[in-house]
Formats: sequence, structure tokens, C-alpha cells
Amino acid sequence: MTALLEIAGLKRHFGGLWATNGVDLTLEAGEIHALIGPNGAGKTTLIHLISGALLPDAGTLHFAGAAITRCNTHERVARGITRSYQITQIFPRLSLLENVRLAVQARRRDWGSSLRFWRPASADVQMIAEAADWLGRVGLSPAAGQLAGDVSHGERRALELAMALATRPRLLLLDEPLAGMGPEETEHMTRLIAGLRGAQTVLLVEHDMDIVFRLADRISVLVAGRIIASGTPAVVRENQAVRRAYLGDEL
Repeated sequence: MTALLEIAGLKRHFGGLWATNGVDLTLEAGEIHALIGPNGAGKTTLIHLISGALLPDAGTLHFAGAAITRCNTHERVARGITRSYQITQIFPRLSLLENVRLAVQARRRDWGSSLRFWRPASADVQMIAEAADWLGRVGLSPAAGQLAGDVSHGERRALELAMALATRPRLLLLDEPLAGMGPEETEHMTRLIAGLRGAQTVLLVEHDMDIVFRLADRISVLVAGRIIASGTPAVVRENQAVRRAYLGDEL
């Protein structure tokens, strides 16, 4: 496999607290890589640092061989890094189809060129067809015309995934995508994420250890701002430092 993201010595502090304190991490192209750790370990801060929402105090990030350490969020999105959030980010007063169409439109830089500029985006048949296709991939075709604010929590999460995928990212950052879901919604989202393996590089932050060990090709364990273990699920499961960090409760 080929390294898509390489992180070395990444540090970020807030006052006297080091949220990340020398993180080294490599993501391989096409893998589902889970990032786990106790509450307060620095997982969401690391996602912020990869997405560009925060800049590091020290360390480097390379994406597809290019340095992105000082790139802002928009520059990283343009390079192919897309994220989801713990709290769903959608447009509740627009339909599901319109939500995904906006994501497609944001990706298609040629849309505003030439005479297309004078046509409403809602009339672009090709754009609408692509948006409908992404909705179909996450099982939301029957609800395409419904307002995003009117559908269930699980459907909103699936919509957010469709919107993220519609940008055609090279790296997808998923921050607790299963949070707040019931059993059926959790199973549906788990299958959706599993279906990305090989076609999409995913960094997954998730607290449900059963799902993590079911989905991940590799797992990295973050404790007190440092990666203490990284490897296949079998290797991580048997790591004594990981067991001590979790006090045996989750593993």
C-alpha cells in the first residue's frame, strides 16, 4: 500500500495542556484506519489538525507527497480532504437532494464558467442526476424530496456521508459517525462505511469498540496526546499498553 497521509511530531497545546504531543501517524491509501482512545485523549483535536480547522504548534503533515502543514481548510478540501462532524452539519430547510446537489456544485469548479453561470444550479440535469446517485448509494433515494430537517437522525447522518462523498475526497475523516444512533441505524451506517474499503481512504474516530474492530484495517490508539500503539486489530487487541489505557473495560 502507498502512504496517503504522513504525520510527524504533531503538537498542539491550549494553554498548559498538550492536546497532541508529538503524534506520528501514517494512513495508507484505500484503508479504513480507526483512531481510538479514552475521552480527552486528543482525537478530535487531531482531526481538526488534519482538516485544517486548527494549525499545529509543531510537526509536519504531508498529503499525497505534498506538505500541507500550513494549508488552511479550503486548501485541504481542494486537495481532497473532507470531514464529518460529531454534530451533523446539513441544511435542514433544503431537501436531501438539494443538500447533496450543493456538495456536487461545490466540487464542480467548471460550473460557474461560461454560460452555465446564467443558469440556476437547480436546472442542471447532470448535477441533479449525480446528487441522486450519491443519495442512492447511501440508501436515501426514497426520501430525496423530504426536507433534511424532517428526517431521522440516522438518515441525517447518512445524508452527511453522501454530501462528503459527493465532493469525491481522497481522504474522508469521520468523527463519531455512529453517535446517537439506534441499533438498526448503526448497522446501516456500519455497512456503508465498510463498503468504502479499498475505494476510499477513511480515518474513523469511534467509541464503539465492536464496530471499530469490525471495520478497521488498522487501528491507532491515542492516549494523552500520543500514539501508544498502531497496527492491525489483532495486534492492538493484545497490546498491554492499550489494555492498561482502557483498564480492560472496552477491549
